[in-house]
Formats: sequence, C-alpha cells, structure tokens
Amino acid sequence: MEIQLTFEPRLHLFVGPAQRTAEASVRCDGVSTLGHVVESLGVPLTEVGALDTAYENPDVGDAALAARSAAEERIMLSRDRGLLHRRELFAGAYIYSHRPAEQLDEVLIRFAPPLAPWTRCTACNGELREVSKENVSERLPTGTQRTYKSFAECTECGHAYWRGAHAGHLDEIVQHALEQVRR
Repeated sequence: MEIQLTFEPRLHLFVGPAQRTAEASVRCDGVSTLGHVVESLGVPLTEVGALDTAYENPDVGDAALAARSAAEERIMLSRDRGLLHRRELFAGAYIYSHRPAEQLDEVLIRFAPPLAPWTRCTACNGELREVSKENVSERLPTGTQRTYKSFAECTECGHAYWRGAHAGHLDEIVQHALEQVRR
C-alpha cells in the first residue's frame, strides 16, 4: 500500500530528499499507524501536532527527561533529535536555532504560551512571593541588603530574588517576549 505525505518545510531536516517533495509517495504495511509511518521516515512524533514545556537543570539524562515529560505531561524542548524520538515523551519540539534570542522567539511564535513574568523560580519553578528584606537577609550576598529594597522568595525552595544590576536587560527581554505573544 502507498500513501501520499507532504511534510512542512521546517520538517525537511528530518526526512530524506525523496520525502521533501509535495505529496511524496510512501509505502506502508497497512497495519502501522500514521504516527509510526511518519516516525519511520525520521520525523519525531513530538514534532507532529499541537504541543506545554519543561526545563531541567542540571541535565539528568535523556531517560529521566523523557520520564518527567510523560509523568508531568510536559513538552520537551530540545535540539537533540534522538531525545525527541523517545517513545515515553508526552510531547516535544525541536528547537531549530542555535541562538538563544532566536530560540525564545521560535518558542513564543510556535506555542504562544501564556506569560507571567517574574512569578516563577528559575531554580525549581515554584511560585514567587514578595517578602521583606528582613525575611531574606541571611540569604543575601554582601552589599545586597544595603543596595536593594524589594525582594521575593520562592515558596518551594526559598531562593531569594531582587532586581539586580541586570534587571534592565531582563526587562527588555520580557518586553520583547510579551510583544511576540501579542502578535
């Protein structure tokens, strides 16, 4: 049995030259699912259809990342094509660019996630809450108590946050992200 498939140009890096044409003919056994056929041609199933995201640092290995994706029903963002082929993934997406700013734009345009800047911990993804300087003073680097007045902490891991010297640059990135999602 033969079927006709057309792959979006962005997926061409996964398939051979014969499948990069409009309505490429593909032989199949009549038993395999379309998902199996597409994956057999090199396209990770995670690249097919609508997709939610997760971040893991430090790297705990492909098996653990895939298991977390499945357990928490999260999308795996990766440039590792092998990782995206793992069957246990809930969902995933290949990130095409090598440049962080372009990667951010790609994710924002592709998924248009709801954004809530400055509300999550960068270490554990817990929620942040405003706290007094006194509540976090023992966790602050030398000089920070004298220099800054507003603080937040993670409700999960207790990590302390403040608007440091890099806040202006981060505000620019956040503003750009908000504009991308509004488009």
